Amino acid sequence: MTQDEIIEITKRSGLGMLLEIGGMDKCLEHFAKLVAAKEREACADVCGRFADEALACGDEDAVMCFEQAEDAIRARGNA
Repeated sequence: MTQDEIIEITKRSGLGMLLEIGGMDKCLEHFAKLVAAKEREACADVCGRFADEALACGDEDAVMCFEQAEDAIRARGNA
């Protein structure tokens, strides 16, 4: 998430006035990154569960797709 996106979300949420308080922009940026990381991990976990279910059904192609999706989601946190 870019700084501009974080600022836009802050303004749309009604918390725009916090941007005027010294140092709050960094706090909001950190908060947004923590929320995004939590959501990425939840999405990756869903893909992992789907991969487990596909494995139980013997669908190796689906397992590979779900595992690749899981890895790609987690990799977004390192970009």
